[in-house]
Amino acid sequence: MRCFVTGGAGFIGSHLVDELLEKGYKVTVFDDLSSGRKEFIQHHLNNKNFSFIEADLLDFNLLNREIKEHDVVFHIAANPDVRIGMQKPEVAKKDILITYNVLDAMRENNIKKIVFSSSSTVYGETPPIPLPENYGPLLPISVYGAAKLACEGLISSFSHTFDMQSWIFRFANVIGKRGTHGVIVDFINKLKKNSKELEILGNGKQKKNYLYIKDCIDGIVFGFENSKEQINLFNLGSHDATEVTRIAEMVVEEMGLKKVRFKYTGGDRGWKGDIPRFQFDITKIEKLGWKPKYDSDEAVRKAIKDLIEELGSVSL
Repeated sequence: MRCFVTGGAGFIGSHLVDELLEKGYKVTVFDDLSSGRKEFIQHHLNNKNFSFIEADLLDFNLLNREIKEHDVVFHIAANPDVRIGMQKPEVAKKDILITYNVLDAMRENNIKKIVFSSSSTVYGETPPIPLPENYGPLLPISVYGAAKLACEGLISSFSHTFDMQSWIFRFANVIGKRGTHGVIVDFINKLKKNSKELEILGNGKQKKNYLYIKDCIDGIVFGFENSKEQINLFNLGSHDATEVTRIAEMVVEEMGLKKVRFKYTGGDRGWKGDIPRFQFDITKIEKLGWKPKYDSDEAVRKAIKDLIEELGSVSL
């Protein structure tokens, strides 16, 4: 199978590339490296089943040429940071435009399968219950979430209009090796600068679902290989959730620090568009036969260890 992976040099995309090549598939990565890193795919550059194109998905003519003769598109490319929408809301426009370009290039080249990385942020403010895929209405409160929901709509419409098949995965907070942003990375970097005090955005009581990167990739590939509807929509996460203050405590423990003072900025959320509490219902994909290896706390602990090793320890 010939796989075209947009954003394949990013955090999630590069792990997906590792898995697809391990399974013996041929992989083309199309990435402008705006948030991805070439070192994440460096170990594949001499693999005869791998090719890398450094380019922007807004360049439709180039995309249209390079996407030819692939069997499936894994569309992972997007702004990776929810918070950036506060300062640069225009990133939503680009995410929607590149998704349209990918779909239109697929249409012109008769490529019928697309796998899309969506997000829990499409649900918006919700009651404190595990959320199934049919929960609605979906009213995102972040620019990031709005862009993901718009892309889901485009994929659904192209699937029905042009007889495509799609897999849409709404991720929990994905964490682990090669992570470049998010609460764990923020905490480690802050403590490297000041090992006595840690600023925590909000009141620290925000509680969300965290998914280890290996579980995320396993879920994507399992869902793709085992679900056969025209539109296959899945929540991808675990059953439980982890509080931000508990994450801070685990980071402090794993960095071997003592007497760190937590300083809260206040409020029930870390930034505008932040959802204070969120919990998935993952029954649908579990019935298909997949379940995560790690619960939310275990995923956080494992990711902290990974990222401390990658980012370096604190200088005391």
